Amino acid sequence: MRFTTYLSNGKARLGVISGEHVVDLANAVHGMPCDLRQALEAGVDLRAAGQSAMDSQAPRMPLSGLSFAPLVPEPGKTICLGLNYFDHAKEGGRDKPEYPWFFYRGKSSLVGHGQPGVLPSVSEKFDYEAELAVVIGARVPRHVKAEDALQYVFGYTCFNDMSVRDYQKRTPQWTIGKNFDATGGFGPVLVTADELESGATGLRIQSRLNGKVMQDANTSDMIFSVAETIALLADCMTLEPGDAIIMGTPAGVGQARTPPVWMKAGDTVEIEIERIGVLRNPIVAEVL
Repeated sequence: MRFTTYLSNGKARLGVISGEHVVDLANAVHGMPCDLRQALEAGVDLRAAGQSAMDSQAPRMPLSGLSFAPLVPEPGKTICLGLNYFDHAKEGGRDKPEYPWFFYRGKSSLVGHGQPGVLPSVSEKFDYEAELAVVIGARVPRHVKAEDALQYVFGYTCFNDMSVRDYQKRTPQWTIGKNFDATGGFGPVLVTADELESGATGLRIQSRLNGKVMQDANTSDMIFSVAETIALLADCMTLEPGDAIIMGTPAGVGQARTPPVWMKAGDTVEIEIERIGVLRNPIVAEVL
């Protein structure tokens, strides 16, 4: 099943996708929360609710005519992995990591499909990163084993971890370069875990800048799998419904090219993951 989060009168609304149309879940199913995280936290059976909405007489909206919010507008936690594809680690001059390079993103850094990614006024070194995003569907027990971890995943979507490289390199930790406003493209379609291979493996993942393919890899190339990543995080913290895990990017980023390729105002960047969809963001200059 496929879900999305769209904007209506400036507010995020959860919808189920039926063909080329969207049905608003809260309009179709009595008592449904309007927000994906709230619905997951409340323990709503979203697959059943989605089917009920599609079977209802509730209005259908063309998917192509909607504006989109980040898939989870306000995740409790957005945890990202760095260097999770060996070729990307290698192109950055680093060895294969023995433990994931984790960092956080805040909610103000997130942006929906079709919404502008903002080139900050303080930097020209603005890079793209195609990534698989995991949405947690149920509270993950501490110290869960990897073989049990995937049962807590609700679904998968696309992410563009747009990075301000010079700020990223100003400190040993990457957080500052990964948290400029409107630099984390997130969505627009969530595919439930039961629709994909275990751990969303075997999926082609690409980035395209103005139509040119920049990254082209497969999610099976990840160093740390989704299951292993959840287990490692569960050793440290409680993962909760609506949390997001961003699984790292393959080789081909702009900073590793000769000469480097930086996104600029007027560009369009697309992230496509096989069987999930396309995330597209135009790039605009920050307005002071």
